[in-house]
Amino acid sequence: MKTLTDLLGLKVRTESGRYLGRVHDVRAELKPRSVTMTGLVVGQLGLLERLGIGAPESRGRTLHGDVVAWREIVRADRRGILVRDDAA
Repeated sequence: MKTLTDLLGLKVRTESGRYLGRVHDVRAELKPRSVTMTGLVVGQLGLLERLGIGAPESRGRTLHGDVVAWREIVRADRRGILVRDDAA
């Protein structure tokens, strides 16, 4: 992975093989001199958010379960993203 956009569209699975969906967006914390990745938005509700339906500012915000915390990622490569089982 070279850029954040390389993550978009990748399949996300748990270590035990459960399919969580595809990456539709990323979450990050903007700091004065840096950006820290905090999570990946996955699944159907993540897609709706990416399309502007249920964006964080609206009443229909994405459920917490559709954001996988960055710290839960075990591996990210062109085959997909593997997350810890307890992240789901």
